[in-house]
Amino acid sequence: MLPPSRARIYYAGLMPRFEGFADADGRFFKALAKHNEKNWFSAHKAEFEEGWNAPMKLLLSDVKQKIDHAYPHCDLDEPKVFRIFRDVRFSKDKAPYKTHIGGYIPLRRGGRKATDLPMALYFHAGATEMFGAAGHYMMQPEGLARFRAAVAASSSGAELDRILRKLAFKGFVTGSHEELKRVPKGYDPDHSRAHLLKRKGLVVTFPDLPKGLAAKSALTKWVTDACKTAAPLVEWLAFATA
Repeated sequence: MLPPSRARIYYAGLMPRFEGFADADGRFFKALAKHNEKNWFSAHKAEFEEGWNAPMKLLLSDVKQKIDHAYPHCDLDEPKVFRIFRDVRFSKDKAPYKTHIGGYIPLRRGGRKATDLPMALYFHAGATEMFGAAGHYMMQPEGLARFRAAVAASSSGAELDRILRKLAFKGFVTGSHEELKRVPKGYDPDHSRAHLLKRKGLVVTFPDLPKGLAAKSALTKWVTDACKTAAPLVEWLAFATA
């Protein structure tokens, strides 16, 4: 259990605020990777809850409030934190726990499912890496078809180009869940945005997290600023795949 001096949740009046994760190196998850079993996790569950799970919830809540005005055309839904338990039903690896924690801020538009919409933020903290990202990692077939049409169209495609150039200039890296080897059928293989047409999703990973920042309250501002920078892309995706 974390000693009082290392507790990472403090209160301003009655409202808790994010003050940092337990440490900046993911030591809990590194230990969990070596002892990925129920007995060990049960004995160290308080470290996870107090040092990682509760702070993740606070970080997402704080960031959501601060970036709401950066989304004039979309509503932000309530933040969610992924469960640490792995789904091992169809996996040869039966280790019961993930060696990271992840949480996200989804969009909310017209009753559409979360899987049909991009994320304003995904934040990942674990044994080997910590990073933030935004966008639509893995699109469903109907949304993917609309995305490709918007990419190929002259006006919306040019707007996406401008957004991605600005993000690249600021150190954001473009990625996706999967990328085809060839441009999909029905599109010009020599299209100027062929590299985007091949993608089955579109996200940007934030610039590298400054060393030590994950254990400090200043992480909130850093993540907030990155989310605001990525907001034009997320809104573009929300409307392009509608």
